[in-house]
Amino acid sequence: MIFSEALGRLEELGRSAVALLPGLAIALVLFGIGLLIAKGVRAAVRRAAELRDASPGSASVLGRIAGGVTVLVSFLVAASVAFPSVSAADLFNLLGIGGVAIGFAFRDVLQNLLAGILILLTRPFVIGDQIRAGSHEGTVEDVWVRATVLRTYDNQRVLIPNATLFVDKITVITAHDKRRLAFPLTIGNGDDIREARRVIVEALQGTEGVLSDPPPEALVTGLGAAGVDMTARLWIDPPRRRDAVDALDHAISNVKEALTAAGIDLPYPTSQVLFHDQTEETDGDRSRQREGWPAGKAPPRARWRVLREDDATDRRTEERA
Repeated sequence: MIFSEALGRLEELGRSAVALLPGLAIALVLFGIGLLIAKGVRAAVRRAAELRDASPGSASVLGRIAGGVTVLVSFLVAASVAFPSVSAADLFNLLGIGGVAIGFAFRDVLQNLLAGILILLTRPFVIGDQIRAGSHEGTVEDVWVRATVLRTYDNQRVLIPNATLFVDKITVITAHDKRRLAFPLTIGNGDDIREARRVIVEALQGTEGVLSDPPPEALVTGLGAAGVDMTARLWIDPPRRRDAVDALDHAISNVKEALTAAGIDLPYPTSQVLFHDQTEETDGDRSRQREGWPAGKAPPRARWRVLREDDATDRRTEERA
């Protein structure tokens, strides 16, 4: 009796398996086609990323991600065909629950992954650009899925998470062909501003690396403690760090030499220190000082004073008498 029942179940399983064979065959065919499509999608995405100046490594990662998504969709379709009792909605629900769990476990990794994909697609900067992100500045060497590789000007490698670059503000120094530079200077209060401006502009126009269009200029920015404050501005092309440093070096040197040759003063701040109670007879007598300090109840007298030549002569005359 038991043997007959077991045999009946085996026969039922066999009939069920035979009934599933056509669906399994169709599912395998569909999955094979999906693999071929995934291969084509991977190659197409990799090629598209390379055309958008992405690095070979980044393009390969994007291709693998696109191919993996295609394979996953193909598997879901094949599973729904092979097992009609399992609907596609059930599979997507299972996938959604698993995705939430994975998302909580690898939140930072997935955040950087998504930010890296968006950076590669939107291209706020490309490999070779010089950018400033927070306290770091340098040349972009590569854009990985997790981080962006930055080489600083002192030849150090900095890995910046893609999520940080995508959320925070960054400065793309080489985004445009031209870049404006500026440096401050001060001329004397007695110097002619028009003449100083002419000398500065001519010196900048004769500097190597400085563009004539837009032309250089010298602007008055204020009246400082040492003289008239001015700012010299110039444009360079290309706008890279090395070119900017060289252009400023030549420009400042030429402007300084030109102003000196033209007799225009380049003053520096000076200070005058007065030591009260030590220089004049009135020092210490607050009722007679120019500063106008209150006299107080018992104003002090000067401790000593400098004898002028007339005072010394009068004292010798009195001693002889």
